[in-house]
Amino acid sequence: MNFKNWLLQIGKSERSAQSYSGAISGAITQWAKQAGLIQGNLIDIDNIKEFTQLSKVLRKLDLFIEPDTRGKGMYRAALNHYAKYLEDVNQEDIKDDIETLLDNKTIGKTEKSQLISARLGQGKFRRFQIDHWQCCALTGYSDTRFLVASHIKPWRDADNTERLDCYNGLLLLPNLDKVFDLGFITFKPTGDIIISKHLESFKTLGLSRDMKLDLQEAHLNYMSYHRDVVFEKGFNS
Repeated sequence: MNFKNWLLQIGKSERSAQSYSGAISGAITQWAKQAGLIQGNLIDIDNIKEFTQLSKVLRKLDLFIEPDTRGKGMYRAALNHYAKYLEDVNQEDIKDDIETLLDNKTIGKTEKSQLISARLGQGKFRRFQIDHWQCCALTGYSDTRFLVASHIKPWRDADNTERLDCYNGLLLLPNLDKVFDLGFITFKPTGDIIISKHLESFKTLGLSRDMKLDLQEAHLNYMSYHRDVVFEKGFNS
């Protein structure tokens, strides 16, 4: 799946998808070339670590900052979307996290096994989500074979205790898990949904503004982190 099609899949309009994909392969690529950072096209980079390092350098360049400011952050958003795209299609973050766990000599085999299962949304972590929610936490869809056990506070930001904490999780349909993970939706302490202004055609994904989660007290700190750090941050900063 190419970048433009991925943008369309996550709910972007044809116009927005064209703008973001065109920015990556057009203007931003040219700026990166002018700065001597690359020789080819940014759209050809498929390694998330390489792209992330390149993106950090680009954001500090005057030739990027000035047009991005005029464009109200559109070029920053394009970079962030492309990074999310690479994470999604390659799932390098999952592979890297598991490799890091396997190489970690400071944790025992039992905890290591539990952490790997939790990273994959399996084992005790998944069983708890099924026992607790019993269905998709947002829609009520009950066939758990199709549901994903998702962390609220992302794995990359959590410590090992938080990664195994069953209350740091939701049980969601795959499309809702994806928009939650990407920061397009989050939830108030009351459980009411907040839908990002960046999520176009959200009704097509089965979302509505009257949706609500039945959050417990133990969920709230994790959801607070998601609201403050994950929600929309990947598209504005």
